[in-house]
Amino acid sequence: MKKVTAVFLVACVTLGFLIGLNVPRQGQTYIINNTDNKLGEILNNIQARYVEETDIDSIIEKSIPKVLEELDPHSVYIPKNEVENSNSDLQSSFCGIGIRFTIQEDTLHINDVIRSGPSEKVGMLAGDRIIKINDTLFVGKDVCTNSAALKKLKGERGSYVKVSVERYGEKDLLEFNIRRDDIPVESIEATYMINDKWGYVQVERFAENTYAEFIQALAQFMAWNAKGIIIDLRGNGGGYMGVALEMANQFLDRDEMIVYTEGFNSPKNEERANGYGLFKKTPLVVLVDETSASASEILAGTIQDNDRGTIIGRRTFGKGLVQQPIELKDGSSMRLTIARYYTPSGRCIQKPYTKGDNKEYAMDLIERYNRGEFFSEDSIHFNDSLIYKTRNGRIVYGGGGIMPDIFISSDTVDMTKYTQEAFSRGLIARYAMKYCDANRPVLSKFKTHEALTAHLNAKPVVEDFVSFADGKGLKPNAQQIAKSRKIIRRALYSNIIYQMAGMLEHVKYVNLDDPAVLKAIEVLDKGEAYPKAPDNN
Repeated sequence: MKKVTAVFLVACVTLGFLIGLNVPRQGQTYIINNTDNKLGEILNNIQARYVEETDIDSIIEKSIPKVLEELDPHSVYIPKNEVENSNSDLQSSFCGIGIRFTIQEDTLHINDVIRSGPSEKVGMLAGDRIIKINDTLFVGKDVCTNSAALKKLKGERGSYVKVSVERYGEKDLLEFNIRRDDIPVESIEATYMINDKWGYVQVERFAENTYAEFIQALAQFMAWNAKGIIIDLRGNGGGYMGVALEMANQFLDRDEMIVYTEGFNSPKNEERANGYGLFKKTPLVVLVDETSASASEILAGTIQDNDRGTIIGRRTFGKGLVQQPIELKDGSSMRLTIARYYTPSGRCIQKPYTKGDNKEYAMDLIERYNRGEFFSEDSIHFNDSLIYKTRNGRIVYGGGGIMPDIFISSDTVDMTKYTQEAFSRGLIARYAMKYCDANRPVLSKFKTHEALTAHLNAKPVVEDFVSFADGKGLKPNAQQIAKSRKIIRRALYSNIIYQMAGMLEHVKYVNLDDPAVLKAIEVLDKGEAYPKAPDNN
């Protein structure tokens, strides 16, 4: 689940950032044509003269990624068979059966059945385990993988897929024939009033439908008479830059700079607010962390540089490169970095990289963690030559992400070796699924996080988990369990609440004691969302 430990987040997101999803929302498509050059000459000679028969196409497929690696960490090649899935997370919908799942113990577990979707219509339930797909066994680590599941469950609209599921309390497998349909991909699953004054919205990604969902959230805040807004961009790895521009436009006055881009072959292009936004005077706080990247950094950067709101959290990822999607003749594609983007103060937040050394780049978040950057603001070192100033004269730094106005340490004070192992081995999530399966008829009666928490407080959930973990090889340590008891309980409850009541109630629960959220509320309560100009006296 989200917001558990810094180490867990780092491990999950680092690889994802390397494929770089910050692409222009609408861009001209180019076709790359073959030309006479040294590379072509070499390949022709191999084909004509090499001692053995050679698959030139295979050589090219393997060579192209290495060529792009010599440019930067975000220019990537996408083979033909991966093009469709490469942007699936940024599309407004996909065609499938309407479930959210995880792989646990080499079995596909259904975490959630999307309301009014194909699976709900045939009677599938959260907690079901898919054992067969189209009468073929789908269990085991060599068979049951995320990519294999997506390939088998997605398909053309109107087509059918047969699944056989194991359900708690049922002796035999249950069979369902499911007609695939369009499934909406939501970018915003948590919009609510955190108290009677402040609205909270969590933006998961910047996808095709994100701006429309964001406008709906803002409309709800207006209906609820919200006096200020908290935008949570933690864990948001980016997406379409155009969406970030549209969202920023809601908060800025006419002609205020949002971002500008510039590259060797791309003339400087400025994006400015049109002044039509309805929330130009609404107090604003933006939450970020080390996994906020790309379009998230555009939004946070323009809010900070225009002194429009307060940024709270930890230094962002540091991706300031713009990729152009380019379609190749054989159906494959590439994302080529064509420009850098700059915040209104003129800073490029792209962190340093060595061309051809993507491994070092991928390890950056781990290195930040090891340096103590997640725990102490003093551990962050900026280049003094990259000093910029916001609109009212506050100092900000370029050369590596957006540094928040208010730093929030990663909450690991009570983390112990026992708890770290429980998280890293997935025991928390596995126990939560088991607990929900065994108690689903009772738990399903509770629709809110408050009701579920009250019920769980009367049960020995932590003690039961310790016994479960012991059975899985994690030996109890009374001292460490006592120290980490609050962390363990919070993680167990949040997983169970997510399983039984959904993402919104889960977010409401974890926000109750989230340090960044509590600080945001404090800033808004004190009327300090608008940063003050520095005192030069």
